Amino acid sequence: MKIGLYHLVSNIHDEAYIDKSLHHFKKEIEGKLGFKFIDIDLKDFKDKDYFPLIFVKSGGVEGKFKKIFEHINGHYWLLAGNLHNALPAALEIAAFLREKGKKVEIIHGDSNYIAHRIKDLSRVWEVKNKLPSIKLGVIGKPSDWLIASDVDYKKVKDNLGISLIDIKMDELVKEIKQKHHFDHPELNDIKNKTVDRKSINGALKIYDGFKAIVNKYRFDGITVRCFDLIERYKNTGCLGLSLLNSEGIIAGCEGDIPATISMLILHLLTGQPVFMANPASVDKKKNEVVLAHCTIPLNMPDTFRLDTHFESGLGVGIKGYIPEGRVTIFKLSADTRTYFVSGGEILENLSKKNLCRTQIRLKMDEDVAYFLQNSIGNHHLICRGDYHPLVKEFFNW
Repeated sequence: MKIGLYHLVSNIHDEAYIDKSLHHFKKEIEGKLGFKFIDIDLKDFKDKDYFPLIFVKSGGVEGKFKKIFEHINGHYWLLAGNLHNALPAALEIAAFLREKGKKVEIIHGDSNYIAHRIKDLSRVWEVKNKLPSIKLGVIGKPSDWLIASDVDYKKVKDNLGISLIDIKMDELVKEIKQKHHFDHPELNDIKNKTVDRKSINGALKIYDGFKAIVNKYRFDGITVRCFDLIERYKNTGCLGLSLLNSEGIIAGCEGDIPATISMLILHLLTGQPVFMANPASVDKKKNEVVLAHCTIPLNMPDTFRLDTHFESGLGVGIKGYIPEGRVTIFKLSADTRTYFVSGGEILENLSKKNLCRTQIRLKMDEDVAYFLQNSIGNHHLICRGDYHPLVKEFFNW
């Protein structure tokens, strides 16, 4: 993402002098960003490759801005320093924009704050502009028990820009029958794990089918009615979904579309692999929740081992051990209107026999009563690192 600067300075100021006095301010921010600003014109506000900042360099620019603001579509970010009455001018411009019903923020403060703020906002801008190019495949319909997870494909497209495309299970079955040979850096390690070789080979055939569908339609992700695979193959999609996720291809379980969209957004915002899990138990007194599932991206835990799938005792499930530490837990509603996000702390990896294979005990920052009183469905999404302010920023803009 390129950071563009549109310069605003009043006609009564000597712009060369202004630029010289702001040189250190600008260079200090660039140093903390790790890249240089690029000067832009009004036409560049239409170029989605730029994150556009309006650099208010002096006072007396309000009239200038009023003449050009309608050429800037979308949101307004005003970078203002401490010199030349830039901040008072930015305040007046921001008030003017709010009266027009526009979204605006003044980015002002020390270089550490400004650089951090620009990084967050530019990441939000980048993801927002990427979503209209995203295609997610829905292989089979959502599992029968996901009765609160129906989505309106048109609303998802209108609200987020994401395209949802249905693929019949028969097409996946056809691809699983083919002799595909997709490489993956973890394959040799996987083949040496302790689950029986026949089950691993069968799970890798299912992975090949997933990957063939992804490649055929150029999907950015898929969700699969994976329990149907157990009936047909006596094996699971857990390993295949895990491998896709570790490759950066979003892969959700059980045909759960809202959870898969949530996975996608969390991954794009953070760059982290995402664990989709069931809340298995809640402790209100300790403000803790146990989350578990039989698949996890292989690049998320420190170590993993292979086991059978929990509910069926068949095929291949994954027991991952995620390091203790800060995490984000997130879920977007099926209608894309509401969301839940919280920071949290992984306290312990569990090994209970009566739960899905990967299990974590997590202490929440937000009130864990959320799960009991107004939870957004079943599956929730977890990534390592506390990114909950960034998630909130995304939905704010």
